Amino acid sequence: MAGSTPAGAAGSIPPVIAVVGPTGSGKSDLAVALAERLEGEVINADALQFYRGMDIGTAKMTLEERRGVPHHLLDILEVHEEASVSDFQQQARAAVAAIHARGRRAILAGGSGLYVRAALDVIEFPGTDPGLRRRLEAELADEGMAALRERLRRVDPVSAQRLGDARRIVRALEVHELTGRAFSSFMPERRYLQPAVQIGLEVDREELKERLARRVHRMAGAGLLEEVRALEARGLRGGRTASRALGYAQFLKVLDGEWGIDEAVADTIAATRKFARRQLTWFRADGRIAWFGWQDPQLVPKVLEHIAKLEG
Repeated sequence: MAGSTPAGAAGSIPPVIAVVGPTGSGKSDLAVALAERLEGEVINADALQFYRGMDIGTAKMTLEERRGVPHHLLDILEVHEEASVSDFQQQARAAVAAIHARGRRAILAGGSGLYVRAALDVIEFPGTDPGLRRRLEAELADEGMAALRERLRRVDPVSAQRLGDARRIVRALEVHELTGRAFSSFMPERRYLQPAVQIGLEVDREELKERLARRVHRMAGAGLLEEVRALEARGLRGGRTASRALGYAQFLKVLDGEWGIDEAVADTIAATRKFARRQLTWFRADGRIAWFGWQDPQLVPKVLEHIAKLEG
């Protein structure tokens, strides 16, 4: 099943089209192909492609590859700034409204699952408090992750069980202190804000693993180390989001003399494959997504036919 809200029910409002799937599956190419045929514009939903200068390591499409299709929410942050899903939610929804007002189609493309949900679904994001965040991070450094997870378990056992890294545990505690509500309470049932259709790219996992390895080698050969060096001068190390990005974290270690390029490449390949598995798990949990073979020569016509059927 695809979207839970049929397009025809909304009158003249066309559904937002979202192209999702794991990294390396061809989401950007499909989004451009659909935009060319539907008079559409693409909205980026890959959190790392928000960053100016993070081009090679994020496989950001070049202007030539975009083939004249307008793209939104690319290159909107500096590397020292932190990506915010709540900010993205506002920006993405504003972009959708503006695209529809022009009589064109909004096509969301990206593999950051929470960002896709933020754009499409009825979902609320709590605010932040930098001072509270700093205090919790200091407590994390002093007490360790196990102690903070136990504290979280007492107020939000669902999040304590589900969250696997220190950063998210700190965020869950921050939300509880700010709102008095469990962090898990901010993830409601899947329900579209407005008509939407999600297209998922079904991959052969073994072939994807090899494709991702080749892609990382290409990135290294295309100058990823030089890109990281240039971004370091612009504040990369101070960026919470950007400095942890796949490839960038590893190649910072090359600059520090901790690793050689071969070690950085190998670790990036392993981390990217793990990330792709997590993406697949996330998107597979959403029963509204219609899946299509990533290498089907009739992929674009089949997706267009699916969208047309939903629109009645």
